[in-house]
Formats: sequence, C-alpha cells, structure tokens
Amino acid sequence: MRGHNLKFQPAESWTVDDSIQELTSLTETAGAQVLTRIIQTRPLPDSTYYVGKGKAAELANLVKEAGADLVIFDDDLRPSQQRNLEDKIGVKIIDRTQLILDIFAQRAHSASGKIQVELAQLSYLLPRLIGKGITLSRLGGGIGTRGPGETKLEVDRRRIKERITKLKGKIGKLDRQREVLRKERRRKSCPVAAIVGYTNAGKSTLLNTLTEAKVMVDDKLFSTLDPTTRKITLPNHETILLTDTVGFINKLPHGLIASFYATLKEVKEADILINVLDASHPKLGEVNKATHSVLKELKVTDKPIINVLNKIDLVENGYLISRLQRSLDSSVTISALKGEGLDKLIQKIVELLDEERITTEFVFPYERSDLISLIFSQGEILDKEYLEDKTVLRARISRSLAGRLAKYERK
Repeated sequence: MRGHNLKFQPAESWTVDDSIQELTSLTETAGAQVLTRIIQTRPLPDSTYYVGKGKAAELANLVKEAGADLVIFDDDLRPSQQRNLEDKIGVKIIDRTQLILDIFAQRAHSASGKIQVELAQLSYLLPRLIGKGITLSRLGGGIGTRGPGETKLEVDRRRIKERITKLKGKIGKLDRQREVLRKERRRKSCPVAAIVGYTNAGKSTLLNTLTEAKVMVDDKLFSTLDPTTRKITLPNHETILLTDTVGFINKLPHGLIASFYATLKEVKEADILINVLDASHPKLGEVNKATHSVLKELKVTDKPIINVLNKIDLVENGYLISRLQRSLDSSVTISALKGEGLDKLIQKIVELLDEERITTEFVFPYERSDLISLIFSQGEILDKEYLEDKTVLRARISRSLAGRLAKYERK
C-alpha cells in the first residue's frame, strides 16, 4: 500500500519537519510506502475538509498522478472531515490515531494486548459510523482496518457498543488478575522498577541486557506492546523486578491511554521509574517532554526516576553527552546494545532504593525464622541479638517491608 503524508505546521516546539518525519516512520512501520509529503499552513483547520477546499482538490489530483491509494493526516480528523475527504479524493483517508492503532494491532500478540487494541479500535470507529445499520465495509482492508477488530467490519453501532462493554469487562478481569500478582509482589516485598520512555529508545534492549529476557527487539516504532517483567539480583543481594512497558510518542492518543490502562497500571504500581532516552535523537528534549506528558496523565510524576541516556555509542560529540547529562536530574549514560555503563545504572538503582529505606527494630519469636530470613535477604542488618525465646533485629529495610512487619516492630 502506498500513500501520502499531510499535516499542518504545528504551534508546538516540534518543527514541521520533525513531526512529518515521525509520521513517515510510523507509516513505514505500518508497512506502507510513502510517495510524497505535503504541508499546509493555515490559521485554523477547515471545518469541512480539515485542509482548504482548494488544497483538497489539489490533493485529489496529486493522488491520481502518483497512483496513491491512501492519505495519512498527522493530526486527528473529525468523522465528518474524514468522510468528506474520502468522497472528494476517492481513496482511503486515515489520521495519526488510526495509523498508531494499526501498528498496535500488528504488535499485539498476547490475549490481553489484543483485547486492549480491539477496545481502542472500536472506540475510535464508533463515532465514525453514520446512523444505525451502516457498515464499516467501505473502509476496505489494509492499514487502518486490520487487527483484532477486523472481523467486526459488518457490525452496526448497537453491536459495537455491546462489544465495547464486553471488552471493558474483560479488561476489568485482566486488571484484577494483575492486581493479584501485584499483591504477591508486595507480600514478598520485592521492589519494582518500570522501564518507561519514548518508542524505540531501547527499553527492550535494556531489559534483555540486564536480565537475558529475550524480548523481541526491532528497530521500529512500538516494537514492544505487551509488558514483560523479569527479576534481577542487585550487588547488595536485593531482588528487584524490572518491567518493560509500551513506548510513548508525541501526541499519544488519549483513547490509547484509556484502553491500555490495565497495562500502564504497571507504571503506576512501580516503586521507581527508569526513563530511557535515545541520546542520538535530534529532539531529545521534546521526546522527553512527551514522555513526561504521559507520566503526568498517569499521575506518577512524584515517583523516584532515573534518566538513562541510551545509545551513547551513536553520539560522537562527547561534549553533547556531558551537556545532556547535566540537563537531566539523576542521569546515567549507557549503551544497552553494547552493555556499556550498566554498572553505573545498577548502582543508581541501589542508591535510589536505599534512599527509600528506613531504619527500625523488630522483635521476632523464634518460630518466625521465615521473617528473619526475609529481612536478611531484603534488607541490611545493622545489629542482632539472640535472646532466650526471641530474636531482636535492627535493620534498614524498605518502607513496604516495614509496613508488612509493623506488628513485630519494637515499641
């Protein structure tokens, strides 16, 4: 499938070239060939065609000349604008959200991922149906229509609403199942670090290098959709869980965040965040803002965070790396692919977890040797005393473990 990329010049700090280049990468990731890219500057979008009437006519001629069968807009289109453009130009029209949904549909492999993608697809498509009984078959196949929801192309509004309700119920069940796992983690007092960041920043490569997780890595946007959690043991013998998460992107559709809330809740439940940044990205500051925008929407900006400048092997300017590192709090430089600088990252994790610890004293009956072993494995023993029928321990441990053992705390 071949197509055009079209967008307005944005008012944000991203330049038009930055945004159109990212749209091109998204299009190629979805499997389309970009024939040409068009930019129009207007004070406001046209209510009928998004672009002006004259530009829409010009675009129709260009599509015929180039032999394109798809036009992709970098901004979200209203349902009426999308329909008007398709009638005017005569080929399928999709927007940025629909393009990202298509990529997500290709990347979803687990049952939970497919459920969340289908919910996002149907939520997007519902307002684009005109009246009861109008089918989606006019959209055809290929980009923007494939994925878990493609077998639903003949359903009407009522059936789509019923399906959405059913999918939300499945996601609720999925969330409850994951909550059981999270409770088990808390019971074992195992800290969790969520690896977050912009798409294609190297999050999965980092997880693989640290844990030998064998997560699929591809030099494409959104190569990871389903979260993966693996265990590592730190130099101080403490065990920590690392969770890889779906990549963020500029203008990430709000509907995706809502549909993937069960997955993104792993970020909300994490003790610390590891924000992976591509040090070679020409708009590093802007992609970092996009990441923090999603973290703000998830209400997790108060969590301890480590900023990881990855792919330093691709940056020849050492001064640039130093400047970037000074501009970010709690930052380390690494090459996850080559395994460089990972010792510094591990040390940073140890230091951050240590800052979250408290010193307290416990009195355990001898029969609770399991709790004594837990403190030895998860904490730092400062002093111990063995009495006739009990053991007294003074230790530095995590707040979560201290809360679990509160009944044994020495008053």
